[in-house]
Amino acid sequence: MIPVTSFAGKTVAVFGLGGSGLASCHALKAGGAEAIAADDNAENVAKAAQAGFITADLRNVSWANFSALVLAPGVPLTHPVPHWSVLKAREAGVEVIGDIELFCRERRRHAPDAPFIAITGTNGKSTTTALIAHLTRFAGYDTQMGGNIGTAILSLEPPRMGRVHVIEMSSYQIDLTPSLDPSVGILLNVSEDHIDRHGTIAHYAAVKERLVAGVQAGGTAVVGVDDGFCRDIADRLDRAGKNVVRISVKNPLASGIHVEHGIIVRTAGGARSEIAKLGGIGSLRGLHNAQNAACAAAAARAMGIGQDVLQNGLRSFPGLAHRMEQVGRRANVLFVNDSKGTNADATAHALSSFADIFWIAGGKPKAGGITGLTGYFPRIRKAYLIGEAAPEFAGTLGTQAPHEISQTLDVAVEHAARDAEASGITDAVVLLSPACASFDQYRNFEIRGTKFRELVQALPGVKPAV
Repeated sequence: MIPVTSFAGKTVAVFGLGGSGLASCHALKAGGAEAIAADDNAENVAKAAQAGFITADLRNVSWANFSALVLAPGVPLTHPVPHWSVLKAREAGVEVIGDIELFCRERRRHAPDAPFIAITGTNGKSTTTALIAHLTRFAGYDTQMGGNIGTAILSLEPPRMGRVHVIEMSSYQIDLTPSLDPSVGILLNVSEDHIDRHGTIAHYAAVKERLVAGVQAGGTAVVGVDDGFCRDIADRLDRAGKNVVRISVKNPLASGIHVEHGIIVRTAGGARSEIAKLGGIGSLRGLHNAQNAACAAAAARAMGIGQDVLQNGLRSFPGLAHRMEQVGRRANVLFVNDSKGTNADATAHALSSFADIFWIAGGKPKAGGITGLTGYFPRIRKAYLIGEAAPEFAGTLGTQAPHEISQTLDVAVEHAARDAEASGITDAVVLLSPACASFDQYRNFEIRGTKFRELVQALPGVKPAV
């Protein structure tokens, strides 16, 4: 745990008592502050009370003594309308911050030179975070990984020299971290997402930009420049005097890091050098993972990690569950769990990674459906459609790709496995990449992916993928 000493002797309101909220309460208390815990969910309030914290309905208390409101990232700060607790804080002149802001303040107070790598982007941030954490551990660092990837940041060990914090950040978390100042900041990409919480894509992109714009003096801003928003951001950072490393997997760069023919290449001042090879690394298959790996390589270089360690670290990366996870193989068929593919952009990355796909898709549909994926339809040998989106997806596929409405995941897995094996294709792939949220049939994408893995591994003759 990281004790929050910056509010010692003060009273802080904490709203939103999930994992990060309760961790904030514990960290504030450990640092000498009094935390007043609140939530719209009575069960969460009861859990906080059982943990020994003072709880209150913040609508019915005086805000005069509060030094800050620590808000959970899932609570609306600006859109579609600010949460009532945010309005109360603003009326009282109380700052609204998040748990990562508390971390940043503690790092500045106690270990301002301790390595802090922050990662954001519309897609790929969890894989990149996990890969960087793997590389730094492989290089011998005491590595703490958390944030949006799972472990609340204040539940990690405190910053100190020789210990690196590798932190995934959503746009919601960035919004609540006004003094965000990583030593290495990474912005992978920006595409339309979370507009309900940011109003416009321009505002969403501006929030993402803050992570790399805040990189501390002497630090490194790593920016993927394969989309227009990020190209503009990289140019602005350059003009502001930041040390910017541009990343591309689509085009060679005069200065920066790009990927060509499976090789990560660095260019500068007319010189060209190979950093690492990605060929044969199953956990980093596909153009999207090439971007993740290139950004991770840039972070590793900024940390002083040598080329041999980097290459061996990349080769030993196991990948993340539910993100292009190879869950089994039978005869000529590889089974891949990409349950994290919850929108068309993410699924496009998966579809681009294979040539002969027996595709399981569907769930709770998102705006636009799969209309943006038509360029990948020739790769699909057959689609197996599940959940609420099945009729819509069937209409989009039309005559462009064979398909069936399987309705449920167990039927889809059974039929896809049968058809893929019977196809005789040498490298057939049964791919779960739904391009949908899971909420019609599963509580989250992890449960959906775990079910897929269990169904695959229960098939006769399935062996671990290697």
